[in-house]
Amino acid sequence: MAISLIKGQTIDLRKNDGGTEYDLSQVTIGLGWDVRKKDVGFFAKLFGAEDEDEYDLDAIAFLLDANGKVVNTGRKTPTSNGRSISYYGGDVVFFNSMEHPSGHIWLTGDNRTGAGEGDDEQIIVKLNDLGQQYQKIVFVVAIYMGKAHRQHFGMVDNAFIRAVDKKGREIAKFSLSGDSTYNGMRSMIFAEVYRKDDSWKFRAIGEPHGTDNFVDLLKKHT
Repeated sequence: MAISLIKGQTIDLRKNDGGTEYDLSQVTIGLGWDVRKKDVGFFAKLFGAEDEDEYDLDAIAFLLDANGKVVNTGRKTPTSNGRSISYYGGDVVFFNSMEHPSGHIWLTGDNRTGAGEGDDEQIIVKLNDLGQQYQKIVFVVAIYMGKAHRQHFGMVDNAFIRAVDKKGREIAKFSLSGDSTYNGMRSMIFAEVYRKDDSWKFRAIGEPHGTDNFVDLLKKHT
């Protein structure tokens, strides 16, 4: 049975207290959220103003060494439109660099509304195959252009992060609901996975930040 975590709680991913052993050869870190519905009047509904806003929440993973640092921050690479992408091909997995060079961790895609049931974004990790140089993975969620669009986590309901093993069994889930304490907060260090005693631990963090740019959080690990 999956464990519902509270902020700050840590569990062993490989084996729970009930003796269930999980297959960590491929773990899905699923993230989900719902955009809080607006209260609108009859005429607003008549003219379509009740449509959900587009919230582009991005999942990001930082792969850290034993010193808590991202060793390889990637490179700057040109794009077809004449611009360039930073942090490409390094130890940061995000929307512009969706697969880690090792092939053992990747981002599956992008959901811009949070509509529907289940995970809105997923990061897949082959924990058993991940090199020993990686001791911790930090999972971040940021609202893309949240400041410009005046969006923040106080407007988001039912945000969660969960870990599911290769066999589809949910190991643990950590849920947050937006309230006034998250007003003005546009990014969050949601959780982390780290090595401990020949196993992997999962820790629920839920640490909000005002910036909507994950690079501001990355700087603390470089």
